[in-house]
Amino acid sequence: MNFFFSFFFSFTGSLTPGTINLSAVQLGLDKKPQIAWRLATAAAFMEYIYAWLAVTFENYISSSPVVVKNFQLIAALVMLTLGTLTLRAAAKPSAFTKQFSNSGFRRGLVLGILNPLSMPFWIGVIAYLKSMHWIKLDSPLQLHSFLAGVSMGVFTLLVSVAYLANKVVGLIQRRSELLKKIPGFIMLALGIFALLKWLWSFSR
Repeated sequence: MNFFFSFFFSFTGSLTPGTINLSAVQLGLDKKPQIAWRLATAAAFMEYIYAWLAVTFENYISSSPVVVKNFQLIAALVMLTLGTLTLRAAAKPSAFTKQFSNSGFRRGLVLGILNPLSMPFWIGVIAYLKSMHWIKLDSPLQLHSFLAGVSMGVFTLLVSVAYLANKVVGLIQRRSELLKKIPGFIMLALGIFALLKWLWSFSR
């Protein structure tokens, strides 16, 4: 049951547009399935670590609202930065952006590390599942079966969205510049939204 619940929440929780799944979409649009697989592997690895930290520090972090609130500011800055870089790379790729975009595993690690909302998300999910008595994390087997479900959920989603994006490109039979810039625009919009949300919560 631990694996099932963590897989479900990992898959559905990652459906919200973010830096990692938008990058998977971008790789699918660019017809780079092998790089997308490496990106998904690295992202799943980082999600495993964040979920493990969430289990370890659940009581401490959930009792510190100041810490959780600052994650919104970090998320806003990360989204704005990556959105700007994505648009610049689509308009005029540099040697650095080409090397970074062609290294799926390295890209997945960086985006996984810069995914600040992952830990608060899993803290909330773990607290909820434990309160409902749906999971137990008392033994190493129970813990790592839960974490394996987390990783597999992220990996499955990223590979799926990259595959679907690749199919979309195949259907329309063209790779327009606007299409390649869409993930960048979405990242900027999400960054602005997260920043406004943080400012609103900070001003109250």
